[in-house]
Amino acid sequence: MATSRKSSTSKGGGVRFPDDTGEDALSETSDDTQQDKVITAVAEPDGAYSVKAGFLRSQHKYEIVFSIPQIPTLGKDTCLSPALRSTPKPRLRATRIVPRPEGGVKVVCEYSAQQEGVVQEELTLVNRSRRDSSVKIRLQARVMDRHHGTPMLLEGVRSLGTEKEITSKANDRKKI
Repeated sequence: MATSRKSSTSKGGGVRFPDDTGEDALSETSDDTQQDKVITAVAEPDGAYSVKAGFLRSQHKYEIVFSIPQIPTLGKDTCLSPALRSTPKPRLRATRIVPRPEGGVKVVCEYSAQQEGVVQEELTLVNRSRRDSSVKIRLQARVMDRHHGTPMLLEGVRSLGTEKEITSKANDRKKI
């Protein structure tokens, strides 16, 4: 008695599961879910906040978006420390700091992963009105060699490309 094997030759490309969430989930657009993809900073015992960016690749630049909760001493007038703005070519720099409607702030940073291993970079946020009030943000990541595959990035982390690609694009814009 011969057994016959049936194999699927469907080119549909996916498995479909029943939708348990109802019609509300269908009304969400990709833009709505994209805005919510941020890393939440965790308060440390020393008063600083820790942001864990996961695995990154050496010689690449990343956009990292994280949120910190409402900090009474900072208020809504939060900005990057002036000392950090004057640092030439920092590996980690904040590009936007936006107050969140529910309290706290959303910080958008660019990070250039240079050295391999476990890295930690710091940002200091201050209140524009009261410079004596500040909070440190520690970004932690594991940077792997660029030849060891592509890491799966956490939500809130987006690759901007390699350092060479970014430099050549900037040079092309200068020529125009």
